[in-house]
Amino acid sequence: MSEIQKITPYLWYDNTAREAVGLYVSLFPNSRILDVQTIPSGPGAEGAIVEFELDGQRMTAFDGGPMFRFTEALSFMVSCETQGEIDHYWYGLSAGGEEQQCGWLKDPYGLSWQIVPAELSELMEAAPGPVMDELLKMGKIEIEPLRRAANDSAR
Repeated sequence: MSEIQKITPYLWYDNTAREAVGLYVSLFPNSRILDVQTIPSGPGAEGAIVEFELDGQRMTAFDGGPMFRFTEALSFMVSCETQGEIDHYWYGLSAGGEEQQCGWLKDPYGLSWQIVPAELSELMEAAPGPVMDELLKMGKIEIEPLRRAANDSAR
């Protein structure tokens, strides 16, 4: 018997659920669409309910209609080990969306993401002021300037 995930993010779209999930599963490893059902009636009629896994995390995307939109009050943070990984997710998710400050972006569907280096907490702990000063200058995060800021402060 498989283990049941207790909490599943349920994302509301306006007739773009299939397209959004297609983008997400194309970018993240260990991702796949599990099921797609057409909504028979209501504000999301002819839209879809898409169950999927995003890097192993089960989620659902739902075409509920135009009544609700995403805000920055909800975001997904992606911890990245390398600059190449940051670049991959940043450019993949922000294309057609909106680049923002400090590693934040909105994808083309309005969902907010934070694309950050996994070592960001360590760097902030080592030199909060200098690292934050560098971070505030960035849209897409560049790891090396943050490392330099932390290292220069330690001297």
